[in-house]
Amino acid sequence: MTLLDPRRYFESVGARAPRAEVMPVCLYLEVTNRCNLLCETCPRTFEELEPPADMAWNLFTRIVDQVPGLARAVLHGVGEPMLVRTLPSMIRYLKNRGIYVLFNTNGTLLSPKRGRALIETGLDELRVSLDAASPPAFLRVRGKPLFDRIVSNVRTFTALQREIGAEIPRVSLWLTGLKETIAELPQFVRLAADLGVREVYLQRLVYDETGRGLARPDQALFASIAAAEGGAIAEAQELGKALDVRLDASGATEPGLSLQKGTDAQPWSGCRRPWSLMYITAHGRALPCCIAPFSARSYTSYTLGNATQNSLREIWNGVAYREFREKLLTETPPTPCAGCGVRWSL
Repeated sequence: MTLLDPRRYFESVGARAPRAEVMPVCLYLEVTNRCNLLCETCPRTFEELEPPADMAWNLFTRIVDQVPGLARAVLHGVGEPMLVRTLPSMIRYLKNRGIYVLFNTNGTLLSPKRGRALIETGLDELRVSLDAASPPAFLRVRGKPLFDRIVSNVRTFTALQREIGAEIPRVSLWLTGLKETIAELPQFVRLAADLGVREVYLQRLVYDETGRGLARPDQALFASIAAAEGGAIAEAQELGKALDVRLDASGATEPGLSLQKGTDAQPWSGCRRPWSLMYITAHGRALPCCIAPFSARSYTSYTLGNATQNSLREIWNGVAYREFREKLLTETPPTPCAGCGVRWSL
């Protein structure tokens, strides 16, 4: 199955029923659950979700080979992908199949040597989660004083792209929508332009019921945009137009729409992820999506299978997946979905 735009893979889903008619068109492959930062919005900062590990090469290839119609592969989860030595080989393996490949990085390890290696793989997108436009705000959100290193790394990478005429990967900067940092969004757009980055995304905040670190209700922008916050977003949009920097939001939409609550009493009802993608952790655990670890505690409550024990086809339409999908279509969805719909700063 080949999609015209792999970034909008979810639109390939038609009817939704407990049994999925086609295999996933997108795989989230958590190539590692290790990380070198202590982000205040990430669950792994506060608990060990699974024992530290990188995804084994044989598990990676076995998973990919089971989905001949795969159109999109996302090589991140709760860890930092650039810690993985075999990451370039993984990307090349996917690109040899014509698959659209991307991953998020914190940018700390984006050295000139590693940057050139990524370009040579044919990687389609490189998303840099920076989350701040100043060193103090970065330290508050990301836990370590590495802002200047990341900025220097990104600047060097985009300069290398221009030098060798590499149009891909598309580079973007991401900022999580926190009340703590939303005022920095215009400065964030300016920073992107200065670094030669032409895409900026306002990432939605997800938090679980415990509200740990900065992933808490009082930091979310969900249905509670103050005048100053709305002004910062509007200013950033205008600045983006002037500086030729595209400002968008997660969820394949623009910031204004992304931050509206909407009127749907069941905000999870339109989700298509359980029919279009599968998330596999570094240990082979199958989860419904990349948002679940942020919106609910305990993997055991929403584990839908294990790729080290069963085929993806067996997992995809196994009892756990079918029951998950069926419940998602009701007024009482699975816990991570209720948390996503209610707590996701839309």
